[in-house]
This record gives sequence, C-alpha cells and structure tokens, in this order.
Amino acid sequence: MTTMLDPGQAQLLKDEKAYLADLLATLTAFKNPAEELDDLRQALLQLDELFLIVVAGEFNAGKSALINALLGQRVLAEGVTPTTTRITLVKYGDPLEESTGAGGIAVLAFPLDLLRELNFVDTPGTNAVIREHEELTREFIPRSDLVIFVTSADRPFTESERQFLEHIREWGKKIVFVINKSDLLAGEAELREVTTFVADHAARLLGAPPEIFAVSAKRAQAGDEADSGMGALRAHTQSWLDETTRLRVKFANPLGVVEQILKRENARLGHARDQLRSDAEMVGTVEREMATYESEMKGELKARLAQVDNVLLRLQTRGMDFFDQKFRLMNLFDLTRGDRFRAMFESQVLTGVSEEIDHLVQSAVNWLVEKDLRHWQQVASFLIKRRTAAADELVGQVSTEFDLRRQALLDSVTQSAQTVVNGYDAEAESRELGNAVESSVAQTALVEAGAVGLGTAVTILVGSSAVDVTGMLFAGVIAIVGFFIIPYKRQQAKTRFKEKIETVRQNLSRVLTTQFNSEADRTINRLKEGVAPYFRFVRGEKERLASVEQALTHADDQLKSLQARVTTVFGTR
Repeated sequence: MTTMLDPGQAQLLKDEKAYLADLLATLTAFKNPAEELDDLRQALLQLDELFLIVVAGEFNAGKSALINALLGQRVLAEGVTPTTTRITLVKYGDPLEESTGAGGIAVLAFPLDLLRELNFVDTPGTNAVIREHEELTREFIPRSDLVIFVTSADRPFTESERQFLEHIREWGKKIVFVINKSDLLAGEAELREVTTFVADHAARLLGAPPEIFAVSAKRAQAGDEADSGMGALRAHTQSWLDETTRLRVKFANPLGVVEQILKRENARLGHARDQLRSDAEMVGTVEREMATYESEMKGELKARLAQVDNVLLRLQTRGMDFFDQKFRLMNLFDLTRGDRFRAMFESQVLTGVSEEIDHLVQSAVNWLVEKDLRHWQQVASFLIKRRTAAADELVGQVSTEFDLRRQALLDSVTQSAQTVVNGYDAEAESRELGNAVESSVAQTALVEAGAVGLGTAVTILVGSSAVDVTGMLFAGVIAIVGFFIIPYKRQQAKTRFKEKIETVRQNLSRVLTTQFNSEADRTINRLKEGVAPYFRFVRGEKERLASVEQALTHADDQLKSLQARVTTVFGTR
C-alpha cells in the first residue's frame, strides 16, 4: 500500500495487521484447515497489495477481451477457443515481460500507467476442463477487492457460473455483472430480456439487486466506443479507484475474509459441541452404569458371603447341641472309643457342610462371572450404539480432524469392549476364580496344603475339635471321677469348638471378601482402562472447545471493533 496515510489510517493499518497476525497464530494453534490459514495469510498480505480486480466467468465469455477493453490496449491474447489456461496477473512493468509466479501463475508486466494503481487477474473459465485451474480461480477470490463477473449474452448465467457465484457469495465480495457480446443480440428487446434474466437469477443468489453492465468488448476494440457500453463500465470501475474508496475497500476486504473464516470456525465449534454433548451423555451413562454395577455387586456379594457364614453358624449350633447331648456319662461307651465318637460327630454335625460351602462359594463365583459378562455386554452395547450414531452423523459431511480423531477413538474402545465380550469364556473364568479362592484360603494357613475342596478343608479343621477332646478320655478315669471330669471336658470341647469355628468364620470371611472384592475391582478397573482413552478425549475436547470458544468470542469482538473503525475513518459507500 503505497498511498500516504494520515495518522488515524496508519494506526488502523497497524492494528488490523496485528489482529490478523494474532488470529493466524491462534487458528494455527487450533490446527485449522490449511486452506483456511492460507486465506488468512493472503488477507494479511492483501493490505500491502495494489487494488486487485478479479475477472471471472465461463470460458469464451470474453474475459480477456473485456480486460483489454478496460485497459484500452490489447494486453491479453484473445480467441474463440480458451486462451486463458491459467491464472494471469496483469501488473505494471517496464519493459513488457511475462514470467511465472508462485503456484504456476502467469505474471504479465505491462507499461501502462493505470496498472500503477491496480492489478487485474484474468482467470480460466468456471467450467475449466482442468479442475486445478478452477480451484486456483477460487483461491484468488478472497484476495480480490472487486470481482467483475462476465457472462456471455448468447449463454447467460450457466450452471457452472451459478455454482461459482455461490462460492464468491460466501466471501461477501463486491460483484459487478457484465453481459459481454451484446452485439450478438438482435436488439434492445432481446438485450432487456437477457439483462432481466441475469438480474433475477443474480438477485436470488446474492440476496440483493446486482449492478449489471451490458457491453461489447469487440465493438470497443473496433473503435465503436459509443455502442460498446464500455464507457459506463469504465466510469463505474474508476469510481472504485478514488483514494478514499480504494483505501476503504483495502481495509475492509481482509476483515471480510476474517468474518467468513470465523463463521466457519464457529460452525465447526457448534458441530463439535453437538457431537461432544452426545458423547458426554454416553460417557455419563457408562460411568453411572459402572457405579451402579460396583454398588450392586458389593452389596449382593456381602449377602452371598453371609450365606457361607450362616453355614458355619449353623454348624456351630449343631456342634454345641452334639456336645451337650453326647458328652454325658450315659454315653461313656462312645466317649471311650474315639473313632466311634468321631464318626457320630461327623455324621450328626459335619454331614453336608462341605458340599454346602462348596456350593455356595461356587455359586458366588458363577454369579460374579456372569455379572461381569453382563456388564461388559451392556457397556459394549452403549458404545456400539454411539459409534453407529456418530458414523451416521458424518454421512454426507466433510469430516474435520476432530470428527476423525473422535470416530477413531470410539471405534477403538468399542472394538476392545466387543472383543472382551466375544472372547468371554464363562466356564474358564469361573474355574480360574474358584481356583484363586481356594489358593487364597490355603495361603492363609487355614488348612494344610493338599486339602481337597474349600468345604472339605473347613470340615477337617473344625472336625478336629471332637478328636482333640475325646482322645484324652479313658474309661478308668471316667469311672472314678466321671461326675467331675465329664462336665469339665464337655465345656472344654464346646469352648474349643466354638473358638475354632469363630477362627474359621473370621478368616474365611476375610479371605473370601478380599478375593471377591479384588476380582470385582479388577473387572471395574479393566473396564475403566478400556474406555479411558475415549473418556479422556471427550473431557479434553470439552476443555479445548471452551478455550476455542473464548478465543473466537474475543476475535469476533475485535473484528466488529475494527470494522466499525473502518467505517468511521473512511465512511460508507
């Protein structure tokens, strides 16, 4: 920008450049699409460029001829076939020289004074056969200060032109419509018909009545200026080149680019928030489900272990009754025969205890394993539903980096959960857990190594009470002091039996509770670890989006402030 600026304009230029540079750094940190960052870089560079007029339209609409007519000299090649096969930047230069710029753009330097104030960009047709050309044309739109859109009088407002204009509309650029080749029309009535057709379609597309000029670049170059219509178009174009208007457009256009970028960024932010809202609901559901599972499991486990404890309590009661009934003088014959007394004890007190304990413990094992499987199935079901919904939401949309990362993580945790469910062998899990319980009991020194079955181990241990007592009884002693020894021995047997039962109860309860709680915790932790990557992503993205929202709100506020300052400094047109 070579124009001398007054202090207010100079400060505005400085502030606008600083704003664009800061926003570029912010959006780069947010990993915005590369093409969007390029648009912002170009907007920043635009502040230091000459006034830029981009001429667009279908090929063979006469774009090159129109530029030549506006410049008053034959600067660009013309023809009935497409002559502009790549973007051509027309700028001032002496001597005349053609070179290739960045991205394969043709740069034509021409010694014409008008080009000291502005540059023209001649573009390939909107229906260019080579897609790359059309994409380059689209990339130049954000850099333009004025767009002259050329349509041919014999083929006005084609479908490719309509689609291209939709892209231009997004940037809010000033667009002047030119109907070229008016010399091909039969008369004024036909010209009015074509002009009305273009005006109606353009108004519907852009939302406002367009400025339209009907010209014949061919007549202008032939010297028929009066009938060419070029005079009105030149005057209108020149009105954009007075210093105040040119500066206002130069300052306003980069901010218009930013406005479009921020709109898209806010749209992406809204999309991401919507997705995360659904994801957060699913995360909350799974977490509540895990908490409920843990609570119910611990509660029911306590009840199941109480059943084992009740077996021992009933055993204790039977043992006490047995000693009261059998430890009497009238049973002297049985008392003096340890094997007989032990057989009675096992028959009347211990029968069925081993099987009952084993049954209850195995039942608890099976219950825990089945509950574990059902919980995995439920969580996997939640994940599968969410993954399917998330995939459906992407159908027909251009996936952002956020969408792709989110979907990949969701796929991963869902697959992990489903793999666990599909490979779950309840029988093997029950067997492994049962062995672990027995091993834990053995390791506490409750029983001797080699005992078969948890219930058998318990009955061997508590059954020794009867042997311990009866082994000290002898018929001769009983005959002399039976009235004194029997009650004492009976009480001793009951006391020792009760102590052993109590020891077994406490130790067995502790071991089983520890073992089952450990297994429950392992299940919960394994599940939490399985879904943790996605849960962390959801929480992390919520925090990131909050930061993005704050930054965009600040950028929006600054943008509005700068746009207001442009209006204050340069006025409105």
